[in-house]
Amino acid sequence: MQTPAPYLFPATLMENALPQPAAGSDPANDSALNEQWVRDAWNAAPDGILMVDKTGTIISSNAAMSLMSGYRREELEGHPVGTLLPQGMESQHREYVHNFFANPRRHSMGMGRILWMQRKDGRQVPVDIALGSFVRDGDALVVAFVRDMTEVHRLEERMRYQATHDTLTGLSNRWTFTQHLQESLQHTQVCGEPLALLLLDLDNFKAINDGYGHAAGDYVLQEVAKRLQAVLRSQGTLARLGGDEFTVLLPNTDAEQAESWAEQIVLAMATPCRWGQVLLDFGTSIGIAMAPLDARDGSTLMRYADMAMYRAKERGRGNYVFYEDTMGHEMAEKVLLSERLRLALGYEGIKLCFQPQIDLRTDQVCAAEALLRWTDPILGEIAPDRFIPVAEASGLILSLGNYVMDAACKQISLWMGQGHPLRVAVNLSAQQLRQPNLLQQVREALERHQVAPQWLELEVTESQAMQDPDNACRVLNELAGLGVSLALDDFGNGHSSLAYLQRLPVQRIKLGKDFLHPASKGKQLLGAMIALGHALDIQVVAEGVETEAQRQMLQTLQCDCYQGWLSAKALSASEFEAWREQV
Repeated sequence: MQTPAPYLFPATLMENALPQPAAGSDPANDSALNEQWVRDAWNAAPDGILMVDKTGTIISSNAAMSLMSGYRREELEGHPVGTLLPQGMESQHREYVHNFFANPRRHSMGMGRILWMQRKDGRQVPVDIALGSFVRDGDALVVAFVRDMTEVHRLEERMRYQATHDTLTGLSNRWTFTQHLQESLQHTQVCGEPLALLLLDLDNFKAINDGYGHAAGDYVLQEVAKRLQAVLRSQGTLARLGGDEFTVLLPNTDAEQAESWAEQIVLAMATPCRWGQVLLDFGTSIGIAMAPLDARDGSTLMRYADMAMYRAKERGRGNYVFYEDTMGHEMAEKVLLSERLRLALGYEGIKLCFQPQIDLRTDQVCAAEALLRWTDPILGEIAPDRFIPVAEASGLILSLGNYVMDAACKQISLWMGQGHPLRVAVNLSAQQLRQPNLLQQVREALERHQVAPQWLELEVTESQAMQDPDNACRVLNELAGLGVSLALDDFGNGHSSLAYLQRLPVQRIKLGKDFLHPASKGKQLLGAMIALGHALDIQVVAEGVETEAQRQMLQTLQCDCYQGWLSAKALSASEFEAWREQV
């Protein structure tokens, strides 16, 4: 049997543990009592005990040893200790026994690695062993205390599994995947073989979680794991990073092979799975990065695969995209813009400009829309369509929205003080619309600048409202309770629901400039949209008006207001005031 280093076992230990004979007692009876005491104590021990001579022969064993090994006492005593050794360990053990008797050493339980004992039925049992030695009648003996470590070993294996695997799907977890990735990249650098990293993100997973609960979401994740295993079989390393993100690491795989794997995975995920009586429809978007072509280190390769995956998301569900250098440049620009934007918010480098809205019946200014303008001292003028998406992705959109709200109320207050009050429209982002304290922020901005609520108009896009129409109805009704005006921007450009439109407390809908483009039925459609708004007692504002012909057409169709370059571009507050005096 494999054994750790032994410890010195005093020869008098068991003798000192025995009860001492009483004065005047019969020595023969005392000897029998001592012998029975020793045997009872020997068999009561919870660990197996073996006494072995220098030839490796078992000369004594206890009941626990028989229970642990499956051998009866008479099958152990008088037989070689090698009976309990796994196959192939006999010669190594004989050498160890010889060395131990020549130089006994102290060793106790828990000081060495787990060893294995061969049972009579052939099963191997993990054990821990402590050894001691003593001399009896001139002969050296070894006593071995053997402890069954099956439960401990099982617990350690379970803990090791949990530390390296995802408990829901049974796939490798992030830590294990990272180790495999580093090892594979080292191999790639030595051998020059290409490596493909596929990063998967499920499509429609949030809708499944929200609509059917986390139990359905967990079922989908398990189903995805099964499908991935079925596609890949034993190829590569498959892992779940967390949430609905999975990775596939494919060593010795070129771009053409990686594309083939991606196509198979996309196809495997395209089929809905049944959960109870419901069909759960999902797909996957895949980003692919290659080593060493794209990157040579794990963190960069993962980052590039992530960029490619988001590009696949942008193209719609069920797509795969390879990383390209332009994605890295775009990401670098986004990081730079995010940092410069953060600084600009700190020193108020972002400014509000105002584009007038003109009443088509009176030709008078009836309102103005607040528009953001940013000129960075290093990057120059940056258009909103560049920095707004960066603000949304980086989380700065809330700070930006708070700044706009405060700056607009401040300007309204200034114009009120000058005796020229004007309604100012401010755009709300989708994240602002989901903020639980939006109502409080609007109220505080109005109170801080002592602005009557009817002079502030809040705009939400139709697509934002229709993402969660019930929440939009609730939030907009709360805002309407403050007395602010509400407008639905880009009406008709998204997925309108007229049933929800009649529930939204909006005073105005804004039609995008696409409705003004010449088309065979463009005028009829525009007229219908205006008539729809009026039928619901909602004013209609046309955006993007650039020509006098467009203005006249809107006037003929009885549109209420318009804004666009025909009247003025976005103007600073001082420019707006000067322009307003001239019209």
